[in-house]
Amino acid sequence: MKYSVLMTVYKSDNPEYFKLALYSMINQTLKPDEIVLVKDGPITEELQSVIDKSKQDYKKIVEVGLKKNVGLGLALNEGIKKCKNELLARMDSDDISELNRCEEQLKLFEKDPELDIVGCPVKEFVGTIDNVVGHRDVPLKNDEIHKYAKRRDPFNHPTVMYKKSKVEKVGCYGDYRKNQDTDLWIKMLNDGCKGANVDKYLLNFRFDENTYKKRKSWINTKLLIKIRWNGYKIGFLSFFDFMFVSSVQLVMYILPTSFQKFLYKKILRKS
Repeated sequence: MKYSVLMTVYKSDNPEYFKLALYSMINQTLKPDEIVLVKDGPITEELQSVIDKSKQDYKKIVEVGLKKNVGLGLALNEGIKKCKNELLARMDSDDISELNRCEEQLKLFEKDPELDIVGCPVKEFVGTIDNVVGHRDVPLKNDEIHKYAKRRDPFNHPTVMYKKSKVEKVGCYGDYRKNQDTDLWIKMLNDGCKGANVDKYLLNFRFDENTYKKRKSWINTKLLIKIRWNGYKIGFLSFFDFMFVSSVQLVMYILPTSFQKFLYKKILRKS
């Protein structure tokens, strides 16, 4: 089965991290048919150098240059337009995929052609890939995913492989600077899309102190509440689900970062 890799790169991205992320997709055991790489505004010479050098090893990189930074969601939408295959594998510019990630996901699509989204759990690491600090698990089966999605994200965004036509049917990513994936999962699942997660840790997620700071912001909190409210309006969430998630988000915003760390490490993540 042919598939496209969909990535974005931004001027503030670390060139070394970006190189590791890019090559983890270039070197997949089942190689992609193309890598569509969206430059979300002008990028640095160091980042461009990584792209130029990678083209010597992999000829099918499609560069999509945006004149200004538009944010992850809108940048991905531009990339989706350029992808020529139905199956698209998402990848972030600082994480590292296991080399058999896409092969394992394609096996599920081959086993069940009705699947629309396939992700996987992730290992969270700090610094080097062998310094694992946690695991972010997700539900595996479609019915579990639909239930889980009413309160939490049922997919890890950098891990997903999804069908282009199904993403386009619901209008692709919304114009949000953060949490675009939450909005997309709600829209796709509400539209009847079928999902699954591979029961293997196929992606290494780069985690650091800034991860906590990004999550503990009013912009992040406000957008999540707005997206969940939209989910309630279209009938995917109950009002109780909406109130529960909103209350948790507000508590996470108000309480100190130390409490957030405790909650993530002891309750929301598996060490």
